[in-house]
Amino acid sequence: MKIFTKIAESRAKIRKLKDQKRSIGLVPTMGFLHEGHFSLIKQSVKENDFTVVTVFINPLQFGEGEDFELYPTDFKKDCELLEKVGADMVFHPSIKELYLENFLTKVSVKKITEKMCGQRRPGHFDGVCAVIIKLFNIFNPDNAYFGKKDYQQLQAIKKLVIDLNYDINIVGMPIIRERDGLAMSSRNAYLKDNERDSAICLYKSFNIVGKLLSQGYRNSEDIEKGVSFFIQSFENVKIDYIAIVDKETLEEIFCIDKSFLLALAVFIGKTRLIDNKIFEV
Repeated sequence: MKIFTKIAESRAKIRKLKDQKRSIGLVPTMGFLHEGHFSLIKQSVKENDFTVVTVFINPLQFGEGEDFELYPTDFKKDCELLEKVGADMVFHPSIKELYLENFLTKVSVKKITEKMCGQRRPGHFDGVCAVIIKLFNIFNPDNAYFGKKDYQQLQAIKKLVIDLNYDINIVGMPIIRERDGLAMSSRNAYLKDNERDSAICLYKSFNIVGKLLSQGYRNSEDIEKGVSFFIQSFENVKIDYIAIVDKETLEEIFCIDKSFLLALAVFIGKTRLIDNKIFEV
C-alpha cells in the first residue's frame, strides 16, 4: 500500500492502471477509521482490481461552530489498519493541495439536500459535493462506496452522478453497528461515559416505530411523537430532527401507505449523532 499526497502523482498512477484495463474502487473517508469504513473497503477490494481510500477532513462541509478543528484523527493508525484490510492506495492531501487559493466553484443538489441535515447544516452538502466531484475527477473510479448511515448524503451523491453523467457505480453499504445497536461513527469518540448509555436511544427508537405500525398507526405525526417521547426519556439528549420521508426522494410522508425512511439526528450532550432505518409497510 502506498500513500499519495499530490493530485498529479495520483492521476499518473490511476492513468497507468486504466491503461492496463484495471478497475478502480474509491472509498472516500475523513479518517479515524472504524468497522463501518472497513466494510466499504473490503467490498471494494472484493469487487475491484485496485482500491483507493481517501483520508481527508473536508473543511467545506463543516459549518461555523462545528467540529472541524476537533474532528478526531489518527492517520498512522488508519494506515496500519488500511493495509490489513487490503487497500492499495491512500490519498491524504493537504487542504491547499485539494482547494487552490481563491476556490470559487459550487455545485448544489437541490431538493434532496434542503431538508433534514441540509436544513440544520446550511452549506454542508455543497461542501460534500465539492470534494466528491474533485475525487471523482482525480480517480475516475468504476465504483465508489458510501455508507447508508449518511443516507441523505448517499442519495445526494447518487443524484449528482446521474445529473452530471458520471460513469460511476455508486454502492450504498449497510450501517455497521456496535453490539448494543449504536451506529458506528467517528464522532462516537466524543461521547462521555455517562452519555454513551443515552446514545442507544436512536437505535432503540426503531422498536417504538415497529410497535406503532403493528398497532395500526399510519399517521406520521403520531409516530414521530411516539419516537420523540421515547428519546426524551433518556438523559443528556436533545432532538435535532425526526423525519419520516420517502426513501428515494426524501420528500416528507404524512400518511404512511408504503415503505419509508425514518431518519434521526439527536444531540447526546454536545455530540450530534444520526441514524436511520427503512420500514416496510
